[in-house]
Amino acid sequence: MKMDPTLHREKKPDWIKVRLPNNPGFWSTKSLITDLKLVTVCEEAQCPNRWECWGQGTATFMIAGDKCTRACGFCAVKTAKPDALESDEPQRVAEATRRMNLRHVVITAVARDDLRDGGAEHFKLTIEAVRQANPEIIIEVLVPDFNDRDWALAMVMQARPHIFNHNLETVERLTPLVRSRAQYQRSLTVLKKAKEMVHGKIATKSGIMLGLGERHDEILRAMDDLLAHDVTVLTLGQYLRPTQKHLPVVEYITPQAFDEYKAIALAKGFRHVASGPLVRSSYHAADFRPELDVLESIEADVRAARGLEIGPEHLPLPSPKPALIQAIA
Repeated sequence: MKMDPTLHREKKPDWIKVRLPNNPGFWSTKSLITDLKLVTVCEEAQCPNRWECWGQGTATFMIAGDKCTRACGFCAVKTAKPDALESDEPQRVAEATRRMNLRHVVITAVARDDLRDGGAEHFKLTIEAVRQANPEIIIEVLVPDFNDRDWALAMVMQARPHIFNHNLETVERLTPLVRSRAQYQRSLTVLKKAKEMVHGKIATKSGIMLGLGERHDEILRAMDDLLAHDVTVLTLGQYLRPTQKHLPVVEYITPQAFDEYKAIALAKGFRHVASGPLVRSSYHAADFRPELDVLESIEADVRAARGLEIGPEHLPLPSPKPALIQAIA
């Protein structure tokens, strides 16, 4: 198990505690991921909840390799020249969802600025493979910004995930410091475009880390900006420093403050909010079920694209001939 020893060296508040594995489910999940040679953001980003999530048989799969082309000041994923994409990775992820009997899967990826499409086609192929292997599953994607290339984003949206997640990560003022090559307004634009590309038939989601030096008013403005770009799901969590080379923690936000931010966000109009010190983008992701009408619309579109909607019950009735009408009369 990958674990940076510096993650727990500094003194942290009592409310930030990492749960260690204590049930067979954890080791079963780890064994399956190893067997299928998959990468998880749970390990690569040193998520503090992986003990709990893996113990429940859930994981967030990170496709397109474990080397990122960006060097964000908060992220534990290594920055290096990426390896070539593995053509069978979509099928391996799909097989993992089938073996784990998942009802909700989160698929994310490193930033692949070395690829013309930023890895968009690989996302599309993975979504399609997962849906083929596990038709009833809810598919959530957590994507990079694809450098705001509409045609690349459209490739992902054509595969029709149920939930589209792209993290804002921090407030506008701190974005240049925290996020490598990313832009605050561009992230907002990507979220809005993704929803428009499927005519609103998707739940859009974003997350913000607290404790990097943001002000209260800046957090509220970020909430307003997300709502103005049609984002309906929000996650708020505490930034934890992965190593001494990463940005320092400026403040540990209390659980009470996280509760207050959740109440504010819900009052502003978000449909679902997860807010707490150890909350991450994918933490208890399955607790949020997109609106039923959105799910039905997505599945109807997917079936229609496959030609599955064309059956006898959908064909128009032939018009009776005048001679037949006269004979019946």
